[in-house]
Amino acid sequence: MASFPPSVNEKLIARSRTVGELLAPTSPFDKKCGRENWTVAFAPDGSYFAWSQGHRIVKLVPWSQCLNNFLLHGTKNVANSISTRLPRQNSDSSQKNKPCEHIIDCGDIVWSLAFGSSVPEKQSRCVNIEWHRFKFGQDQLLLATGLNNGRIKIWDVYTGKLLLNLMDHTEVVRDLTFAPDGSLILVSASRDKTLRVWDLKDDGNMMKVLRGHPNWVYGCAFSPDSALLCSVGASKAVFLWDMDKYSMIRKLEGHHNDVVACEFSPDGALLATASYDTRVYVWDPHIGVILMEFGHLFPPPTPIFAGGANDRWVKSVSFSHDGLHIASLADDKMVRFWRIDEEYPVQVAPLNNGLCCTFSTDGSVLAAGQDGSVYFWATPRQVSSLQHLCRMAIRRVMPTNQVKNLPIPSKVVEFLCYQF
Repeated sequence: MASFPPSVNEKLIARSRTVGELLAPTSPFDKKCGRENWTVAFAPDGSYFAWSQGHRIVKLVPWSQCLNNFLLHGTKNVANSISTRLPRQNSDSSQKNKPCEHIIDCGDIVWSLAFGSSVPEKQSRCVNIEWHRFKFGQDQLLLATGLNNGRIKIWDVYTGKLLLNLMDHTEVVRDLTFAPDGSLILVSASRDKTLRVWDLKDDGNMMKVLRGHPNWVYGCAFSPDSALLCSVGASKAVFLWDMDKYSMIRKLEGHHNDVVACEFSPDGALLATASYDTRVYVWDPHIGVILMEFGHLFPPPTPIFAGGANDRWVKSVSFSHDGLHIASLADDKMVRFWRIDEEYPVQVAPLNNGLCCTFSTDGSVLAAGQDGSVYFWATPRQVSSLQHLCRMAIRRVMPTNQVKNLPIPSKVVEFLCYQF
């Protein structure tokens, strides 16, 4: 098992280097309740970073500006020392060339964020539309915010203006994810036990409701080719969906408590899931097999007590751009960096009350949120093996199930498959 005695091994594990922090503004009368930072996100092109500051507010900051401030001020940075008003003019080329910082009031508690960028050649799936309210340009960048009241608000990142208000969920919108193919297909996960599929190129038309979860849906994630969707939730649920047919492919069974986060590897061959059972599993989603287990409690709790170790509940998981590292965030006030082929963390970092984490677009930085603020760490940098590079390279041209059926020697197929 991938569990480890903290008293023995963590003393030998390297501490991750702090890069910087973005602190939420505070006042003597600011209520602690409602300041939770439930979500952080990087734009697909690395141009913007967004996080929920609590109390309905989302902050949008050009990522290059963040990095410059981190370098200028060492390891600390208070982003709110610079006051920037929302520009009133429409999005234009001059403004897009100079990214602006925005403060967005979403009108309710923000639980989820997701960036989406459009590709003009990608047509809406609704073929009978003769006109659209919005004309999406080459460099259109949107931000979706999921709210406590069940609404989803869509914002123009360049102007900070509200574009769409999607209303169909009846409970908290716990997670959002855009299809990576630039089609502006958005999937939302809610406590109303459903996932909903929206077409933003069709003025936010809701295309499909995905049902099957017996309880709250905590998270969802697209595969890199946009063909698969993973959704996770209460009652140990991990579901895989075919996004061409909008049908469930399989349930992945193995967790012993609520599953709260999921993410595919950059090549789509692996899936990481995080659970309150104190574990992160790495799956081969194409056959439903657990390849690796990362434990956050030693010894690991037996299934009957898996819900009781709530000082080790895993809250968030993220796959790095290199496909070699995973970050996890747990209730034991630690952020851990794991290699997918090693059973103990390669780096750790302290974080009180951490709620969410995600890697930057290039994988060089991990952002983690707590109580309205964000903290950043440099991620482990290691040279990938030839085997790992080959695994990722071949999946750029074919999915895992095709790799396994190639007319090549079995040893070569084994070399190209993930088998830890």
